[in-house]
Amino acid sequence: MVYVSNAGSAEISALRLDPDGTLRPVRTIPVGGAVMPLAVTADGQRLYASLRSEPYSVACFDIDSSTGELTELATVPLPDNMAYLSVDRSGRYLLAASYTGSVVSVSALRGDGRVGPPVTVLATPPHAHSIVTDPTNRFVFATALGGDGILRYRFEADSGLLTPEPDASVRTKPGAGPRHLLFHPSGRFVYVSNELDGTVGAYHFDASTGDLTAIDIYNATPEGGTDPWTAELRCTPDGRYLYVSERRSSTLAGFGIDPDSGALRPLGHTATETCPRGFDIDPGGRYLVAAGQDSDSLTVHAIDPRTGTLTALGRHRVGRDPNWVEIV
Repeated sequence: MVYVSNAGSAEISALRLDPDGTLRPVRTIPVGGAVMPLAVTADGQRLYASLRSEPYSVACFDIDSSTGELTELATVPLPDNMAYLSVDRSGRYLLAASYTGSVVSVSALRGDGRVGPPVTVLATPPHAHSIVTDPTNRFVFATALGGDGILRYRFEADSGLLTPEPDASVRTKPGAGPRHLLFHPSGRFVYVSNELDGTVGAYHFDASTGDLTAIDIYNATPEGGTDPWTAELRCTPDGRYLYVSERRSSTLAGFGIDPDSGALRPLGHTATETCPRGFDIDPGGRYLVAAGQDSDSLTVHAIDPRTGTLTALGRHRVGRDPNWVEIV
């Protein structure tokens, strides 16, 4: 199943991705506002959608395991206008980051799937833009785009409390604008898309201490490109390839990943939908589905497992301003 948030038409598109890469619409689910970031629990049973128009809230859904249909459970308040959602490794907490409010929060997930009141709300440097736990669920990392930093917190999985560790925060290049952060499937490496200078930062992660050590910085903008505007980054499930969306050029930058060092090897750029803010890779690693904010459409790209090359297979119209893609 492919779920796409359409902010302009205030709805979520649910589509089925067939084995041959064909997208088939299942249902369009109206929501109560400008829906943007989505998060799915690790067991694929629940989906959470941040509504970034007032009142700021999160829509909670059950996912039918046989059909992929969404059943809304509730829409509950969030502390701010949240640009990013994720679920911790235990599946007990919803983490959120606010770009406009410069805060991060943690809310308990109830047994019925609804989101409870926040247990932690902390101020950050300007423009928090993503928040995720590490594979051990002992640390939480958040990016501060306006503060040019990667923040680290100690995470108490029993209570949901975050303790800032400012001495462990990582400074990026001034003006880089760190946006989204992900862990490599091995848990050994971290990659960060830098929105404002069009780069990707690679880091080694020490699971025992939580420390990030820089590996290198890589250009994600096509040759001759100006005024970069990178957004999403995703890794194939086998850990071999990394892709980054570049909105200004409407391309996807591809990289091969060295399994020993975490270093990246550029594979070139592939044209995709106009202004590709969000995309995702299916759990089998065969297809990448990219959404164009300005084209109101999706493109399915086949991933060559030997080379990482992307080949467009087809397009599908969705709602207005599609900006986030989650594949279950």
